[in-house]
Amino acid sequence: MNKILMAAVGGIVAGALITTQLAGPLIAQTAGKTSSVYEQLDLFGDVFERIRGQYVEEPDNGKLMEAAINGMLTSLDPHSSYMNAQDFADMQVQTRGEFGGLGIEVTQEDGYVKVVTPIDGTPADKAGIQTGDFITQVDGVTVLGLTMDAAVDLMRGPIGSEVVITVVREGVADPFDVSIIRETIKVAAVKGRLVGDTVVLRISSFSDQTYSGLQAELKKAVEEAGGADKVNGFVLDLRNNPGGLLTQAIDVSDAFLEEGEIVSTRGRNPQDNERFNSQPGDLAGGKPVVVLINGGSASASEIVAGALQDHRRAIVVGTKSFGKGSVQTIIPVRGDGAMRLTTARYYTPSGRSIQALGVMPDIVVNQPPFDPEKAAADEAAAQDNQRTEASLPGVLSNDSMTEEERKQLDADRARTEEAAKLRDDDYQLAYAVDILRGLSAVAKAP
Repeated sequence: MNKILMAAVGGIVAGALITTQLAGPLIAQTAGKTSSVYEQLDLFGDVFERIRGQYVEEPDNGKLMEAAINGMLTSLDPHSSYMNAQDFADMQVQTRGEFGGLGIEVTQEDGYVKVVTPIDGTPADKAGIQTGDFITQVDGVTVLGLTMDAAVDLMRGPIGSEVVITVVREGVADPFDVSIIRETIKVAAVKGRLVGDTVVLRISSFSDQTYSGLQAELKKAVEEAGGADKVNGFVLDLRNNPGGLLTQAIDVSDAFLEEGEIVSTRGRNPQDNERFNSQPGDLAGGKPVVVLINGGSASASEIVAGALQDHRRAIVVGTKSFGKGSVQTIIPVRGDGAMRLTTARYYTPSGRSIQALGVMPDIVVNQPPFDPEKAAADEAAAQDNQRTEASLPGVLSNDSMTEEERKQLDADRARTEEAAKLRDDDYQLAYAVDILRGLSAVAKAP
């Protein structure tokens, strides 16, 4: 039987309000009996037949069975669930990194849909949806009491069509509506760029494309910098990354480790106990690494952050991660569906489980909300303070530098100022870049 190991946020919580009257004979048949699996299955069969024969409307037998199976699985934990044939097909497409929808990873909390993270560049991201937002209605229909699958189905629809979601956000007094146009979501798992002398690798998900994308983007950014000797370090940006394939998290961790354990999984059955070790070879060539995480970094992201932190291979910066330390196995079942079953917990190299605790950064750095008025005032103040010795009339020239050294100094200053501007857009990333610049400066000191 083929199985897929998942390390991602994706939970379904089933809720049901039961107001019914059971006939006396049905209760009498079960009262006083010793509980056993077979007796419970008989009870299930009795209830199923009563529903089929006496419900006010003729029910759909297939939907009844799906709901029963899903209810059984979702009673275990927030991440176990049943997927019918269509849902299973959709999940397989998503792990390949291309799917249709709004572009949000969600879980369920208190009966409502909670946003784990908007995916970079998607309609939800562009519409301003944030980690921690609660979605209470979709096109005016409440999601309270719906299963996760049912709530997600409300948000699905034809490409180009509009959906209006009602959002409750911490710090905002009243719920508000957000209109989003559905699109085909194509997720580039890794995007690289050069910030000053630092290579920044934004990893948004752990799909089939992640490790190959990491290799390609890292190589491209290093070449843009003029070679590995021109790079002062690497930033792995795992913020708002909800996880994905366990194998990809292991490969990404291995990319920056020469040896040692990456992660271990321990379950109820011996076959679920595994230990994954790194192989020689460091894509960063031993250069310093900073890992950025936040409350939207979950599961596979936490595996990478925990492994690099435990081996002291990276400095972890940001805020505490989501805290999902369990592994789900996707097990195909008859009828072309599958069940997502929690089969193990995972542990970082030091033996710690982060289940419900998360990874704590080495340096806690909050992301301040952007205030455009304050940013404009700061920029105006900076311009007012540009008066320096060099701006005075008749200033003495500096005779300690050659023309070539002066050009190099100007280039270095330009890169520093460029990185400083990043603080207005992304304070956490700017902090990570500053750490690497500081480490580089110390390393060069005589």
